[in-house]
Amino acid sequence: MEYTRLGSTGLSVSRLALGMMSYGDPGWRNWVLPEEEARPFVRRAVEAGINFFDTADMYSRGVSEEVTGRLLKEFTRRDDVVLATKVFFPVEEGPNRRGLNRKHIFAAVTDSLRRLDVDYIDLYQIHRWDYHTPIEETMEALHDVVKAGHVRYIGASSMFARQFARALHVAERAGTTRFVSMQNHYNLLYREEEREMNPLCREEGIGLLPWSPLARGYLTRPPDRKEATPRGQVDDYARRLYSYPEADRILEAVGSVSEARGVSRAQVALAWLLARPGVTAPIIGATKMAHLEDALAAVTLELEAGEIQALEASYVPRPVLGHH
Repeated sequence: MEYTRLGSTGLSVSRLALGMMSYGDPGWRNWVLPEEEARPFVRRAVEAGINFFDTADMYSRGVSEEVTGRLLKEFTRRDDVVLATKVFFPVEEGPNRRGLNRKHIFAAVTDSLRRLDVDYIDLYQIHRWDYHTPIEETMEALHDVVKAGHVRYIGASSMFARQFARALHVAERAGTTRFVSMQNHYNLLYREEEREMNPLCREEGIGLLPWSPLARGYLTRPPDRKEATPRGQVDDYARRLYSYPEADRILEAVGSVSEARGVSRAQVALAWLLARPGVTAPIIGATKMAHLEDALAAVTLELEAGEIQALEASYVPRPVLGHH
């Protein structure tokens, strides 16, 4: 495994983060694996040197955090891993059980610490932008959970670049804790982040942690089988994100590079992403061991300039998707 710094911090993280959304309660999503089936994936990730694990309080309505905490305690030591979770979406119903107001942030971090069964969270991320809470209130609350010792670093997830720039400015002006990471929507089928968000993050020393690096599996299959999985058959959201005329040509290009190299499509798509400027660690999901092995192999796969050009050639501008 290769390691790098998270943005401009001194924190060392593996070039891959294992996304724990896939593990928890199958009743929440039919493709989610229960704890016993998740165990081999966490064990293999730890054995392979992955030290970065990402979840969120809303995944499986809190069960993902519980499973994450138990499995990490089983296979590694707390101080050897970088544990990330998120706040924004509701886990339970109630007028103050969502968003980024001060009350919810303090309640949510307390609940996450309990479910994860840890004393602190390494990276606490806002899952989305809150249009109903002043960003000044949010940044001060996040600063206070850091100063209280509950959290070591704070990060953000998908939003407009102007919103992220405003949040960074608010923290700088107030002298409070700054975001160190951006978990954004970025892959070969969706590259709009290259216009503003990615350059902003590079200039500000913010580490990029792309979610859906394989476009919910679309990049791992040929065009005529892109939805040929249990998740793909019911995932209308994925269709809205990735079903457009030029997408099939991109999938064909991934297949051509994959065949010529003698490696999987997943390895090609992840290798492309790992080499993009500013990318620290894609958040990978794995419900089959081959998914994890492909991701591990991608870390050392270097694509040639001609291959990169072929992969990128068919992309066309897309509407902003993933955080409205």
